[in-house]
Amino acid sequence: MVTREAPAATASEQSQRLKMTYEEFLEWAGESRQAEWVNGEVIVFMPPKTPHARLISFLNTLLNLFVKFFNLGEVLPAPYEMKVSPTGSGREPDIIFIAAAHRDRVTPEKLLGPADLVVEIVSDDSVSRDRVDKFGEYEEISVPEYWIIDNRPGRRQRAEFYQLDEGGQFQPVPVGKDGIYRSKVIPGFWLNVNWLWAEEFPDPQLTFAEIAGPATVIAKLQELNAKARPAE
Repeated sequence: MVTREAPAATASEQSQRLKMTYEEFLEWAGESRQAEWVNGEVIVFMPPKTPHARLISFLNTLLNLFVKFFNLGEVLPAPYEMKVSPTGSGREPDIIFIAAAHRDRVTPEKLLGPADLVVEIVSDDSVSRDRVDKFGEYEEISVPEYWIIDNRPGRRQRAEFYQLDEGGQFQPVPVGKDGIYRSKVIPGFWLNVNWLWAEEFPDPQLTFAEIAGPATVIAKLQELNAKARPAE
């Protein structure tokens, strides 16, 4: 396991913690919650800033286009709870991907079990939570792939990608010299990290076509059209 020294909690982080049972949390938070229940405490999130919200929107749209087009599973953004056990933490990652083989984990209320991919976008009040607390939790519950992306203006912007090894530990996966990261759990999907730092994100539909390959997209569309065409 990759270990890191957690930064001291800020006053903002400390003031946002409330103690209650999980049942009390569900009643208190409701469906529109922006909070997580962890070890008997509720962590209330600060509203996301514009760069954070825009990056989530871009990645969620891009992943959804790719996953739906190839029928690989389902992509869901926050607020949507991921809970592995009745007594375990209830986390709400920024984005999760659930493979088609694991769709039985998706219930009307929450995800019962680990996602196949978790994406967390770092905010000012989530640095230690994303890089230390959640890193350890996601590794422990066997999330196969974890992305941590920090696009905060004025900071050292970076994207970290981890994949679970055969021993159940996260291993960092370096980005290629071409700036490309290739996902293991979403077959064929790759991400150019330079997209993440652009002043304006590229069009998700055009980006999807670039990732999938124009020839592949055209062939798939022709196949779908042929199936939809009534038999003569």
